[in-house]
Amino acid sequence: MPVRGERNFRQRVLAGDRLIGTFIKTPTSHAAEILAQEGYDFVVIDEEHAPFNPETTEKILMACHHAGIAGVVRVADTGQILRVLDCGADGVLVPHVDSATRAGAVVAAARYRGGSRGFSNTTRAGQFGKIGMADHIAAQDHGIAVIAMMEDVPAIACINEIAAVDGIDAFFIGRGDLTVAFEADSASAPDVVAAVEAITGAAGRVGRKVFVLSGTPQDAKALSGQGATGFILASDQGLLREGAKAAMDRFSAALD
Repeated sequence: MPVRGERNFRQRVLAGDRLIGTFIKTPTSHAAEILAQEGYDFVVIDEEHAPFNPETTEKILMACHHAGIAGVVRVADTGQILRVLDCGADGVLVPHVDSATRAGAVVAAARYRGGSRGFSNTTRAGQFGKIGMADHIAAQDHGIAVIAMMEDVPAIACINEIAAVDGIDAFFIGRGDLTVAFEADSASAPDVVAAVEAITGAAGRVGRKVFVLSGTPQDAKALSGQGATGFILASDQGLLREGAKAAMDRFSAALD
């Protein structure tokens, strides 16, 4: 479903539009609707690290489509890709893509033609059978964004091979996991910085887009200079905490 205008999320990703989103970690549709109202481009429903079940994921995707914001799902493994796409996800974010073989398997799971996605158009994605077979296949194969997470040391060693896999639309750089993997103390450690440069360089050479989690505007600006176009700002939990703390500080100061 097109969001923020006539182009769908994947088209905007491939065009290199600046896209701003956040992780959804609370199993309710309310946050996605509020974020859409505030102009966010996408949300990432975090099935890897948050307590979602198929029903809550589908409910949030329904809310996304109604509100006009793209709904991406971070799956825990490739076996979940079929389900979330059938539920109407606009894209998938897949963790631990550490080889060209795994990247190829991810793409195959997300595609009908040339892939291994099981067919059904009687799902939410197929408007419960309203969309015919050929049109559904074309819409899904051309409209689903596939974003691979680069967060493992082995991935850095073969980053050019991963980037060359047709069908990977973008990389998401997992600086937190890379920091842990390199046994570093922060994302500013030399090994992590070098890994980020390797990923952005490989992506840029073959036209893959780059998404990042940005903690500050300055960090986002610096990564934009390295080619990042997709920016995830914390999570619904983080935004709630930030807003709650600011309100508490503001009112406490006024009442003292």
